[in-house]
Amino acid sequence: MRTNSDNHGSNPLSLIPQSILLQIGTVSVFTLVLAQKSATDALTALGQASEELLRGERLPILEFPNSTNKSTESR
Repeated sequence: MRTNSDNHGSNPLSLIPQSILLQIGTVSVFTLVLAQKSATDALTALGQASEELLRGERLPILEFPNSTNKSTESR
């Protein structure tokens, strides 16, 4: 029959206190939540920037010759 000291030798996680494991788990979940918020904000900004670009607000205005001016000048 095994004793408690035998069980501690077979499982390395049993040597780490539960409070430390809880802290590590909490920090990792908190980090993932912050990373998700940052990724969401970055993707939203990227989407808004691409929408502005595709809408044409940032494109230069091109000067096209007016066809009515040419017809009146030739007369």
